[in-house]
Amino acid sequence: MRDLFDRITENKGPLGKWASQAEGYFVFPKLEGPISNRMRFQGKEVITWSINDYLGLANLPEIKKIDGEAAMEHGAAYPMGARMMSGHTDYHERLENELADFVHKESAYLLNFGYQGIMSAIDALVSKDDIIVYDVDSHACIIDGVRLHMGKRFTFKHNDVDSLEKNLERATRMAEQTGGGILVISEGVFGMRGEQGKLREIVALKKKYQFRLLVDDAHGFGTLGATGAGAGEEQGVQDDIDVYFATFAKSMAGIGAFLAADKEIIDYLKYNLRSQMFAKSLPMIYVKGALKRLEMLRTQPELKAKLWENVNALQNGLKNKGFDIGNTNTCVTPVYLNGSIPEAMALVKDLRENHRIFCSIVVYPVIPKGLILLRMIPTATHTLEDIDETLDAFSAIRERLQNGTYKKLSAAVAAAMGE
Repeated sequence: MRDLFDRITENKGPLGKWASQAEGYFVFPKLEGPISNRMRFQGKEVITWSINDYLGLANLPEIKKIDGEAAMEHGAAYPMGARMMSGHTDYHERLENELADFVHKESAYLLNFGYQGIMSAIDALVSKDDIIVYDVDSHACIIDGVRLHMGKRFTFKHNDVDSLEKNLERATRMAEQTGGGILVISEGVFGMRGEQGKLREIVALKKKYQFRLLVDDAHGFGTLGATGAGAGEEQGVQDDIDVYFATFAKSMAGIGAFLAADKEIIDYLKYNLRSQMFAKSLPMIYVKGALKRLEMLRTQPELKAKLWENVNALQNGLKNKGFDIGNTNTCVTPVYLNGSIPEAMALVKDLRENHRIFCSIVVYPVIPKGLILLRMIPTATHTLEDIDETLDAFSAIRERLQNGTYKKLSAAVAAAMGE
């Protein structure tokens, strides 16, 4: 028998093994100053492309005024207790009603956090006799929610409708044996690739197969669709999404999340969603703040228009310079390059120190070995000057990557890590 913690010292994991080289700079970095297009990193101003404040609400005076007033009136604790016991207010109900109306659903239910909220929703929606079929590239919160399921689950290839149909055939045969049902899960927007889920094609399969559809639209809410109601609205199938999920952490620049569906489904979740039944109610600071943010989404379409002006300028600029940005059809802007993890470290350090550009770096095991993904999040606060500077910087780092400069710089790091 071994000590449970032996593996912690023997194998720190694919990311943890880089901690001594990466922590504080490549991971767990500290961005300082007001949330905006330009912030400070290690004492220097940088153009920030890694903040999910799509509509630029985070630092607006009218937003901060409401947040501050709510804090002064209620403090950080009110209301105390879970919603079912003592943490329910008229403001919570009002926010739910307005959210439901905004995403064109009959009813909605607030969640404290997106990650634990969707995990708990998956757990509540299925029993051991039910089968889950989900996109293999789903976010970690979905994968963790599926892991809670005591029944069968199948993955389908990313955005591959033929693969989904094959798995629906398998799931249908199994459900006929167990007497259960089928839950299909996709994302409205896949946060790494920037691709919309093929919701229209998935919905079309309802004519042939019996299943319910849960969509995580964290990145689509507020950014896609004529009114900002998300990927379902963008694709004309919002009514066919059985359970719609989104967070406040992206377009709303806040804390919290929600589920929206027919009233009967939401009523069921209210009494069976364990992450909410046994957790403190969302504090009033966030509830009143979300009401103000939602009002701005509804009444100021120019925020989304400015966002998309920047998205188009950045993505078109990258494509014109020959960069591979994959198949993104959303605000999320991935830039794919070829290189090792040590080369990626040297590249990003050059980008931050010499070009004053800060964006997120993604490497193996999130993406295949040999690839470097620089994920960029345009916002309404960015300027065309920011975009021009960034395009020039990306051209410079690509040249250094291709001519072996970063390989030479990273050799010492690679040797130290035994790579």
